Amino acid sequence: MNDQELLARVTEKARLWLGEHYDAETRAQVRAMLDNEDKTDLIESFYKDLEFGTGGLRGIMGAGSNRMNIYTVGAATQGLANYLLENFKNLEQIKVVVGHDVRNNSRLFAETVANIFSANGIKVFLFESARPTPEVSYAIRLLGCQSGVNITASHNPKEYNGYKAYWDDGAQVVAPHDVNIIDHVNRIASVAEIKFDGNPDLIEIIGEEIDAQYIEQIHTLSLSPEVDKRQHDLKIVYTPIHGTGRYMVPRSIERWGFDNIIHVPEQDVMSGDFPTVDSPNPENASAMAMAIEKAKEVQADIVLASDPDADRIGVVIKNTRGEYALVNGNQIVMIFLYYLMARNRELGLLTGNEYIVKTIVTTETIRRIADKLGIKMYDCFTGFKWIATVMRENEGKARYLGGGEESYGFLPEDFVRDKDSVSSIPLMCEIAAWAKEKGMTMNDILIDIYKTYGYSKERGISVVRPGKSGADEIAAMMVNFRENPLKEIDGSPVTLIKDYQLLQQKDVTTGKVTPLDMPAKSNVLQYFTADGTKVSIRPSGTEPKIKFYIEVHDTLDDAANYDAKNDWADEKLNRIARDLGI
Repeated sequence: MNDQELLARVTEKARLWLGEHYDAETRAQVRAMLDNEDKTDLIESFYKDLEFGTGGLRGIMGAGSNRMNIYTVGAATQGLANYLLENFKNLEQIKVVVGHDVRNNSRLFAETVANIFSANGIKVFLFESARPTPEVSYAIRLLGCQSGVNITASHNPKEYNGYKAYWDDGAQVVAPHDVNIIDHVNRIASVAEIKFDGNPDLIEIIGEEIDAQYIEQIHTLSLSPEVDKRQHDLKIVYTPIHGTGRYMVPRSIERWGFDNIIHVPEQDVMSGDFPTVDSPNPENASAMAMAIEKAKEVQADIVLASDPDADRIGVVIKNTRGEYALVNGNQIVMIFLYYLMARNRELGLLTGNEYIVKTIVTTETIRRIADKLGIKMYDCFTGFKWIATVMRENEGKARYLGGGEESYGFLPEDFVRDKDSVSSIPLMCEIAAWAKEKGMTMNDILIDIYKTYGYSKERGISVVRPGKSGADEIAAMMVNFRENPLKEIDGSPVTLIKDYQLLQQKDVTTGKVTPLDMPAKSNVLQYFTADGTKVSIRPSGTEPKIKFYIEVHDTLDDAANYDAKNDWADEKLNRIARDLGI
């Protein structure tokens, strides 16, 4: 399609949004885009419809089919409602949970969703105010619902909002339901088919009663309650970065017995404008800067953060030089799983029927730990819906210890089916207390893992390419990597290539091709080299970017060499990034 054809198509599509079924504000925004000589906004707003990705529906707020607004939210909800009515037609009453984060328009979108569900005869449990994403998952399971929706754009910039659809197990929607829901959404030919007028009798407001049960159940995860009591005054700096963790996370930490929580007052303000940060992402040093300053002031033992919808976790500890430094996502997952496996072994709780889960782009060091401790490990695709799929398949058969992904998400419980900072943060506090009890720092724990199971360092690099042209460029990059596969990485020959789009792996040394046992296809490429390097490449399912995950390996014989090993790894990672042209 050439530029003129594209413009004609989006213009025709946009004119439909000038109809009487759209509100005056929306019509005015669309008219302004049509009248503007620069058609960039028009094209970006209408060149496609928002689609479900690894995290559901997500986009910039505004008018248009490719924007988050009450109409795109409405179409998604009407399609989901139609599918629920079809899929659960034998139930006397279909039930759903609806929640939202602190973002601008989140309450409006959540109430819109609740109204549409209720207008379709579906019972709605609507949270009274902003709540953590994992609590929505928890409530779906607790209340025996068939589905749920959470309005959130996670850690994205303030211009974004999103829509996460959940199924009856509390997990995000996967195939075949995701495809079927989209099909039902696409059947809606007009906004007039969306039932916006809700039935108040079918909407029940929920809040504290769910909060209390959630916090109590999270506390059952503690493996070292006596240690928590003895180390109750552990100095913990916590920031919600203006998000939904503001009340629930400190409450959860306190329930575990820790009573020395030091706040960052400016970031306790719950606001969709995220006024103290450029981006409310705890993996970014800039978002953690105020918490780190507070930590320096009070000489904190650990710094912890949650993102705006309180599913991701950020961690800062003192490094070898006594400086506060971010722990990366791979290290966070590794520390969690190491503790859960090692502590269960210490307590004599391992029966040989336990398992952990990580994603394919998360560090392979976790596999080494699990292998040495005799615990089964599953690899799955990026996105917690895939971790939840493994949990669903093992329900009633094996005991889940924990699972996580390098993008700062972890889940230590099985009564929630999405990443959870409300449980992960007090667990990380317990790990810090456990280390302190042993006369160790968190950095000592990290070094000890590397000495015992092998050293690794990882780096994630995102190449952002927004808009239609960006999407085309990202697609072309993936085609190029497939058609011209890497032969070596930093001088080490590639020995294995895994292509999850084709669901096959190739042993480069022998030429043998074998199938990959995965539940679906995914547009991911992985290269493994003779020296243990792993490079993974995948387009994001929720953001306009292509992601590169680089992982290098070596041994660490002496803790005194840790900083030197990090320097070596940084140089190697830099060379690899240059080789990849990123």
